[in-house]
Amino acid sequence: MKLIKKTRSFLRLETSEKILLLEAFYYLGYGRIFKALPFSRVAPTLGEPMTETSFSESTSDYVVLQNISKAIHRMSHYTFWESQCLVKAVAGMKMLERRQIESTLYLGTGKDKQGKLIAHAWLRSGSVYVTGSEGKEQFTVVGKFSKRMNNKKTTITHSKT
Repeated sequence: MKLIKKTRSFLRLETSEKILLLEAFYYLGYGRIFKALPFSRVAPTLGEPMTETSFSESTSDYVVLQNISKAIHRMSHYTFWESQCLVKAVAGMKMLERRQIESTLYLGTGKDKQGKLIAHAWLRSGSVYVTGSEGKEQFTVVGKFSKRMNNKKTTITHSKT
């Protein structure tokens, strides 16, 4: 019964929102596979290590960032696999990369209430935290990866011959 109700709710959404949710589901799956692989093998795909992108974003990107953040958060509840912080951050990075929007993925460590070491990942683009913003203050950043986009601006130079 719940499945039918959720399916009806999904079908009532606008087409653009359905597509974004399906894209989030796909990239959450990608992120889960990513997490299962050895980190040393997948780390080079995250971007430039130990660097950050700018903290400013264009006003047109703000709405896109908010929509991607909401889609990832929503779909993470409906995956058949674990979709926690690193999976969400990787999914967000891939969705932003597809739209040529820069982002920085952060990896942090901290301790829980019992003193055990715990880890967290979050994704920022401009001043917007796309995923993992909740509780990030409790973690010390131990790694960061910036994904810069090459704006394809063509420069024409004239040479005197």
